[in-house]
Amino acid sequence: WGSEAAMEEDDGQGGMEDQPEEEAGDEPTPGQNTNGIVPTLQNVVATVNLTTPLVLKKIAISARNAEYNPKRFAAVIVRIRDPKTTALVFQSGKMVVTGAKSEDAARLAARKYARIVQKVGFPAKFTEFKIQNIVGSCDVKFPIRLERLCVAHGTFCSYEPELFPGLIYRMLEPKVVLLIFVSGKIVLTGAKYKKDIFEAFEKIYNTLGQFKKVDE
Repeated sequence: WGSEAAMEEDDGQGGMEDQPEEEAGDEPTPGQNTNGIVPTLQNVVATVNLTTPLVLKKIAISARNAEYNPKRFAAVIVRIRDPKTTALVFQSGKMVVTGAKSEDAARLAARKYARIVQKVGFPAKFTEFKIQNIVGSCDVKFPIRLERLCVAHGTFCSYEPELFPGLIYRMLEPKVVLLIFVSGKIVLTGAKYKKDIFEAFEKIYNTLGQFKKVDE
């Protein structure tokens, strides 16, 4: 199988097409404008192209912690413990990695899965690594009047409690979707960069304070 050195050579060269690194600007420290509350990253979803067709049955038989049921799903499901993640490996050579708690962990896991495929005997390359979605969550520690928030911000909100208990807030800049619950718990999803999660929460925090439910 291809050596690890060959895989490292892909970095920064023709085959490697990572998304650009985030620029380090004079951005505020997360939490300083939100009463010290900072969203925790819960899941980072990334994709990779291994640039070679794969025989999924061979991977399922040879790799540890792999399962394959083609009648149910057209991919091999592979799991590793460090970083604790799951990969969906498709016949085309495309791969989806989910479950990582950071961008770096997603990249490390994707590399490990690529090496697993190499060890099975396929000439896999690590290319086109891309973060597709970052999910974060936090708790503002106060209850929120979702009905009033929906009326005031109707352009961005949808709230149908008989279908889903949370208010869905679609922020345009950064492009992040927030699920806001009456308890004060918030889920942020749809981000491509970690900083978008923090920026979206910072933008919504003061707004939520305006709709704080007060005991009457």
